[in-house]
Amino acid sequence: MDNELFEKGIIEQREHNRLQRGRIILKKGNIYLHRDDGNQYELIEYLDENAQVMIRNLHTRKSKIASIYQLENIKINEREDISVDLSTIDEDYWEKALKKYEAIKPLLNAEQYNPNAIKKRAQTVGVSDRTLYRWLQAYNSIGSIAGLVDQKRGWQAGSSRLNKEQDELVSQVINDFYLHKQRPTIEQTIREVQRIASTKKINSPSKRTIRKRILQISENERLRKRGQKEKANNKFTPKPNSFPNADYPLSVIQIDHTPVDLIIVDNKYRKPIGRPHLTLAMDIYSRMITGYYLSLDEPSVTSVAMCIARSILPKEKLLLDHNVKGEWNVFGYPNKIHVDNGADFRSLDLAKSCEAHGIALEFRPVGRPEFGGHIERVIGTFMKEVHNLGGTTFSNIKEKDNYDSEAESIMTLDEFETWLLNFIVNIYHKRTHSSLGISPVQQWSLGVFGDEDHIGCGYPQMPVDEQTVLLDFLPSMRRTIQPNGVTIDGLRYYDVALNMYINDTDEDNKSKKFLFRRDPRNIGRLWFYDPKLKCYFPIPFADQTLPDMSIWEYKQVRSYIKKNNSEKYVHTQQINEALTAMREHVNESAQRTKKARRQAQRQKTHKKSKSIINTKVQNIKDQEPVMKQAKTLNDGLLSNDAEFSFGDVE
Repeated sequence: MDNELFEKGIIEQREHNRLQRGRIILKKGNIYLHRDDGNQYELIEYLDENAQVMIRNLHTRKSKIASIYQLENIKINEREDISVDLSTIDEDYWEKALKKYEAIKPLLNAEQYNPNAIKKRAQTVGVSDRTLYRWLQAYNSIGSIAGLVDQKRGWQAGSSRLNKEQDELVSQVINDFYLHKQRPTIEQTIREVQRIASTKKINSPSKRTIRKRILQISENERLRKRGQKEKANNKFTPKPNSFPNADYPLSVIQIDHTPVDLIIVDNKYRKPIGRPHLTLAMDIYSRMITGYYLSLDEPSVTSVAMCIARSILPKEKLLLDHNVKGEWNVFGYPNKIHVDNGADFRSLDLAKSCEAHGIALEFRPVGRPEFGGHIERVIGTFMKEVHNLGGTTFSNIKEKDNYDSEAESIMTLDEFETWLLNFIVNIYHKRTHSSLGISPVQQWSLGVFGDEDHIGCGYPQMPVDEQTVLLDFLPSMRRTIQPNGVTIDGLRYYDVALNMYINDTDEDNKSKKFLFRRDPRNIGRLWFYDPKLKCYFPIPFADQTLPDMSIWEYKQVRSYIKKNNSEKYVHTQQINEALTAMREHVNESAQRTKKARRQAQRQKTHKKSKSIINTKVQNIKDQEPVMKQAKTLNDGLLSNDAEFSFGDVE
């Protein structure tokens, strides 16, 4: 027991990240804490689009100009339970929180300060005025649905899951029975599921689960498949050059991917290595670019996550890193993200992360390309500019004609990203948009600050903690914790933070699985969610001789070992040796093979890749003697680990 308490004390001092999903809501009359002097100020006035405000000291009553990035919320009655990871929230309680959100949604504006509006809404949803006030307060405490989860019982480890038979049954009944022109009710559909389940002698899913699955069907799909196609067309077919409900900045943003029409060169030899991929996010109201992600890898969930995170966060550091002069004062949470039906957008993790941050994720109807017209047009605009760069592939063979793209290629990935930033900030944002009649930056300013004829919506809401945004959007997985650490994709990870949970079991005496998140660009460490301390700890490779690598590079290593080694078991030493051999081979052949050069550039890009967010961690100081004792405690755990078997890469 003493050892356990000792280890817990060590762990609490280690580098970690506690989740904070609060929002900084910049509103006139609100009180904020100034990061630099620690005093409290009232926000008096928005000054301009350069993120400046007038604030007044509550004690001295003196006013001054400050950057919005210097302000933070004053913490009052902070709920500790809202810091848990999204995946640990029980589905039933999450569903209840969503229903509360729908109840207060019409009041999440100036109406929440109108007693008559609250009373009327309370009568409509069938709850007391007091209950509605309480829900509004809980939501506003962090600006997220997470604040509406029941405090005592909602944040539970694990979540309900249907088995394969139940899942197939529910899907079949919904498609064959509910989505029919006879239009059966939800209750009739539930009874049909129960009837068939009884016939097949399988346990029927709960009524709540069936109802939830039905309610997840979009209104557009429900109308069309239940014989109301004309009604669906009238309601959901957009008018040319317009988008439903995109009435103010960040009301709707669209995200899409594209291969860039450009051959880039590697940093070392300046020779062609292929085309990069661009993920782009755009605000429909203003046509401002809100974020992007540029990579040599194929589009993935990671691309979407990085793009959303960059869209939400301020861009000052990004411009400084690339030495781009200009302003890109676009930040904040969008109300809705509109995407196509690609698998990378259909991730369950992505959907739940968006819900937790108060973002609605809406998918483009299949076979209706006009719903994605705005982002596709802006991508087309960008590519036309790219066609003026050396090494362009143009958009088709006819345009390319006899142009040798590889021979004319001149820009590295870093150089192209700098060009891209300059084009976004200093050209595209400032150029008159044909549909708007003014520039995107002018339209954004009009939406935020207003003018004589328009009421501005004010500055968008910012996240309290930037690292939490990234962690919430990274891919997650669950694994058991063994004496030698945790194994993912055949790689073993270990840190003292895992010790308290080694061989832990659940109520049924089964091995307990814990939550981990990982950035595929650098799998040299995991983020482990500690369910007791309610924060994330970085967990490095157990074998510290292994270098950092991307999941893409690791899969190549496994393939290399399989081809060159017939042994049944794979050792971490083999991975290290194979990675070294591959990298040496790439360096030797870089001037001869385009594929090898591309691989080398990917390696450099992933190695230098930094989080787009400033990680907020607590550093350990003067703890060397204590850490040596902790190491002694764990020596026995690793001493017998001479060999390790790797499974297939998932």
